[in-house]
Amino acid sequence: MVNKPWRIFPRPLLETVLNNHANHPRVHQSLIFHGPRGVGKTTLILERLLGDWNKGPHLTGYVDFAECIKDHHPRHGESFPWTSWSNCPKPNLSECRTKLEECLESMAYQGVKLGTISSQQIFSTLNKWHGLSTALRRIIGSNTSPKAAISEKVSKSVLWDRALFAQSARYNAKEIDGVLSLDEKVKSLSIEEASYYREAVVALRLAKEVIKVQQDWRANAIAHLNQTGGFSRSLANSCTDWPCLLLELLSMAAEIDHFQPKLVINNIEVLRNAILKDGESSVSGPMYHDSLIWRIIALGANEKTLPVIFVTSDSYYSYRAFLDFGFIDIFISRENFGWTTQEAHMHMVDDYFSNSEWRIIAEVLGPNPRHLFELYALKQSNHHSKIMGDRAMSFEDIVDSYLAYLQINYGLVPWRHPPQKNDATMRFEWAKIQLMDFLMSLVKADFGLNYMADWSLEIFEDPCAAALIEACPRADSNELSEDGSVPVATTSTRSQLSSFVAATGL
Repeated sequence: MVNKPWRIFPRPLLETVLNNHANHPRVHQSLIFHGPRGVGKTTLILERLLGDWNKGPHLTGYVDFAECIKDHHPRHGESFPWTSWSNCPKPNLSECRTKLEECLESMAYQGVKLGTISSQQIFSTLNKWHGLSTALRRIIGSNTSPKAAISEKVSKSVLWDRALFAQSARYNAKEIDGVLSLDEKVKSLSIEEASYYREAVVALRLAKEVIKVQQDWRANAIAHLNQTGGFSRSLANSCTDWPCLLLELLSMAAEIDHFQPKLVINNIEVLRNAILKDGESSVSGPMYHDSLIWRIIALGANEKTLPVIFVTSDSYYSYRAFLDFGFIDIFISRENFGWTTQEAHMHMVDDYFSNSEWRIIAEVLGPNPRHLFELYALKQSNHHSKIMGDRAMSFEDIVDSYLAYLQINYGLVPWRHPPQKNDATMRFEWAKIQLMDFLMSLVKADFGLNYMADWSLEIFEDPCAAALIEACPRADSNELSEDGSVPVATTSTRSQLSSFVAATGL
């Protein structure tokens, strides 16, 4: 078996489902693409689909909120965490907002460049949801002399035109041409065409300024809301006004075979857990998250929206989100389960692992693609050569080393077989890890489990549950109380732990 580079395996059925959704110019429902960690959701989007979704008339914005967690993302030279993003340091909401808004702004500029988003469309959409007169007067007043008074009888459209003129004075033509990448093309455009594009760019910036002025008026109300821990839908919506305006503009501009925008938001749960930093004028992360999704749902239900795909590993979006946001069919839900053992065997054996190695992997780790990739990388490393150089060691010890890495860093494999090598020191270290991992799992579970409360049935997939069962050999998997909880603080468990601590000297 040669050292083959790892390759991305296609998932034809799942790719077809996602392509069918993304190829519609506008849709009524957003799609939630969910599944366990490490089964290849992000890889599928980035390596198999995103390239085709940016060819021809297609334009796809990709936002990964996890990039805001700099200590746990490959973009910053780190690796993805195996544990939930909610267990990682929480990002600032302002960083998440900026990432989303910059992505949508760049897409809107592409719509302007293609002539599908105009100054008049921006004004009409903004005027549909916002009172503009006072904000426009303030913007005009800050850009003109006090003598240039404006009559109270002037219409909104006239105020918009005057504000556009005032805003245009703040930018030069080269700056606007740079935004649209028109530096070379502008020579072939007529004066009217160039003015049309430039006016649309200025209109987008003016719309952003109008929304910012209106948000500033609500700053004290938002600060009071955060202090009291209350809820206000109007204040929450004011914080999502700008991205939702851009989404509506892009949705209205969508045209088959000419301009087909779509949006992929990866790790949406990170936005839900984001926190406010000092001095930030915004509602909380969960409230912002809910407002954004509510408004995307409303836009799709009322007028159709561009295809939006949420990618997540959080089971909340599998089992609870549809209840919180309306009814069971509020989203299109598609789950990536990863490979079956047979599928993984077909892809892995002979190319990456031998039959004997695969039997060990299938028993201990299963067919999770990310586990397989990381284990293969470990096998090709110098660490593998070093271990295999010791004739008393085997491939099982390579797997054991990987399990120890997962266990120490993420607490994912609480119980495994002790080292086969008869080394007292190594066995002592193994025993210490088992005890500490059990205690950590017990504390994180608040000394008990209750999965029936959220209609979830994956109780024995939880590493903590496996640890508790291993710690109590007399317990049976059917010995559950009527409320679905697992009682763990038993005298038997205490006595076993006491004996174990005494025997190991911990």
